[in-house]
Amino acid sequence: MSQIIRDSESIRLRRFVLILLGSFAGIALILAAVGVYGVTSGAVAERTKEIGIRIALGATRPLVFGHVVGEMMAVAAAGMALGAAGAIALTRLIRTMLFDVRTTDGATYLGVTLLLGGVVLLANCVPARRAMQVDPASALRHD
Repeated sequence: MSQIIRDSESIRLRRFVLILLGSFAGIALILAAVGVYGVTSGAVAERTKEIGIRIALGATRPLVFGHVVGEMMAVAAAGMALGAAGAIALTRLIRTMLFDVRTTDGATYLGVTLLLGGVVLLANCVPARRAMQVDPASALRHD
């Protein structure tokens, strides 16, 4: 019986659609991570002189790391809040496609928010570590 169900045309079509949808979601997550990395990297490059001044005035390197990551996480949190509000507003359109799942399933929204927050945090770590390594003397001499 399980073989008959597995080979069913309707199950095969749904499986294909779900695999395709999951693949697009994975690609979108990778693109989001690359975009966040690029924005953070550009912000750190523009603010090299400011970061150098902060370090010269006594800011510790972990404080600089926390400042860079904190700023980007605040922007990401605002984006995730707007995205969640938009998703809740648009669930009426996909209500017929959801089986045994409420349109406002809190676990799903929480899971996606935590996943995106983790991706943003990881994407911010490399530029923030680069900001920690700024030499104040060379940053102030440059320009």
